[in-house]
Amino acid sequence: MKYQQAPEIKQTVSQLINQLKLKHINPKRIFCIRSFDAKTHAVARIWGMAKIFKEVAGIEPCYIIEVNTKRFDKLPEQEKIKTLIHELMHIPKTFSGALLSHRGKYHRINDKEIEKLIKKLK
Repeated sequence: MKYQQAPEIKQTVSQLINQLKLKHINPKRIFCIRSFDAKTHAVARIWGMAKIFKEVAGIEPCYIIEVNTKRFDKLPEQEKIKTLIHELMHIPKTFSGALLSHRGKYHRINDKEIEKLIKKLK
């Protein structure tokens, strides 16, 4: 698989973090890439850095948002925004490098919750 930096995605993600007031997310520690020839059916994915990297190597937590070029680029602009919001919702308030599941005791990552955030953008 081939990867490439995605500065335009990074810019959109930074704007979303700011507009949605996601203060727990450090945009400087979010990296965005495009994947080519990915075998996944996913439109986008988020990768976290495990706690052990901080504890052992002293590397601060960060996240990588990967967009699957083959699928993501075909989406209408609004769906791209929803997809990026979905990925940002996986980042916990602790910004620890961990990832939140789609369903937890105190959170949900689904279309209804994404629509609530979309309304904040308008």
